Amino acid sequence: MNGTPDAVVVGAGPNGLAAALRLAAAGLSVRVVEAASRVGGGMRTEELTLPGYRHDVCSTVHPMGAASPFFREFDLATRGVRLLHPEVAYAHPFDGGRAALALPSLTETADRLGPDGAGYRRLFGPLLKRSDEIIDYFFRSAFRRLPTRAVPSVAAFGLQALPSVGWLTRRYFESDEARALLAGAAAHGMLELTRPVTAGLGLILGMAVHDRGWPLIEGGSQALADAMVTALEQQGGEVVTDHLVTDLREFDGVPAVLLDTTPGAFVAMAGNAVPAGYRRWVQRYRHGAGIFKIDWALSEPVPWTNPDVRRAGTVHVAGSFAETVEGEAAAGAGRVPDKPYVLAVQPTVVDPTRAPAGGHVFWAYVHVPHGSTVDMTEVVERQIERFAPGFRDTIIARHTMNSAEVEAHDLNNVGGNIANGDPSLWQMLARPVPRWNTYRTPVTGRYLASAATPPGPAVHGMCGDNAARVALRDVFGIRQAPALRPAPPV
Repeated sequence: MNGTPDAVVVGAGPNGLAAALRLAAAGLSVRVVEAASRVGGGMRTEELTLPGYRHDVCSTVHPMGAASPFFREFDLATRGVRLLHPEVAYAHPFDGGRAALALPSLTETADRLGPDGAGYRRLFGPLLKRSDEIIDYFFRSAFRRLPTRAVPSVAAFGLQALPSVGWLTRRYFESDEARALLAGAAAHGMLELTRPVTAGLGLILGMAVHDRGWPLIEGGSQALADAMVTALEQQGGEVVTDHLVTDLREFDGVPAVLLDTTPGAFVAMAGNAVPAGYRRWVQRYRHGAGIFKIDWALSEPVPWTNPDVRRAGTVHVAGSFAETVEGEAAAGAGRVPDKPYVLAVQPTVVDPTRAPAGGHVFWAYVHVPHGSTVDMTEVVERQIERFAPGFRDTIIARHTMNSAEVEAHDLNNVGGNIANGDPSLWQMLARPVPRWNTYRTPVTGRYLASAATPPGPAVHGMCGDNAARVALRDVFGIRQAPALRPAPPV
């Protein structure tokens, strides 16, 4: 691409690439600039341990990607991106060899919960009948959340979603299995489970299990990032890596600049062009707990005591409901938990391409205080051994990242927070600042397009897509966003 493009996107994560594709579909010339040497952001896949062992650096399981209107339109199958669905979406093991399982079938999941099966059906059955309306509504940008035919469905969901997951599970369940099953899903949100909206986090992810599933991407999440870049380049777009943007004046003359960055990074790049009031709101924006992540290369699958757990793509290693709540409370209070909630993924359960023949990859992270540099390896491996005796004997290599190293790998993960901002009730309603349209910034032609805008974190591309639609309308007068261009015939 020669000369000045119509639009520049800063950041080649899922939201930045989604924004670029929507802009390119309108026939605009688009350039993406990325600080890292490789595209993908939270979708990168690397050989972190040994040659041939492919580890997803951040996101591996993609329930929101499977549900995303953007990726449904992008049509992953025609782009060579294959979604793989484990027999068990996620498992929650307990002492003594018990385990609660989230299976694709609502009925089968409920049947395994004994007396709480009726409550599980009563909770999720009505929501699943309206799942498309509910999920698509919350994927919309904030400024488009106007009354629609989905309002009754959304209102019914909201009544149960706004409280804490503890309140919700007490209302529907009596057993530890059912309560921990929902709490384990809610804990993906990196919030203390006694806080409002954690019920909603559990419900959205629980619905996804029985709707479009919790799939992994064959070969690693990088395959999705690479497919998006290929699609952009086929439309004349350009991606430049190893380019750290520090001053938006670099793009003077470019009509539209979209930023897949943190709000703080935007303010720093924009400098004195940002009004003091907006700057103060951004300074109040809170990045929550960080993570400590371990990737392992294994000689054999994890030897979970319960054989059903060996079929799960995701495992929530936390013990009882009370232990799950306590483990999450510790990070929020600035403490390092002794028995943490460990979020683990075993990709080679469904994807043998991730490792050489006979080998396996496995990763886990725990939530830790913001910016923590504490080495949690011993604590994490001890917690896994509790439910999988002999696990340490299967380890042939490991790679660790504390919160500071997580941020160094991806500048959007401030303090190790992989959500680009605490997903609390206030910060989901006003993300990142209390404006009617949070994609627009006070600087003309400059837009936020990251997970710091609605609908928030996860690999779904909708933050970038929503921002691109605003830029098309504001800058280029295109009120009806064009459809994404289909993959060319093979």
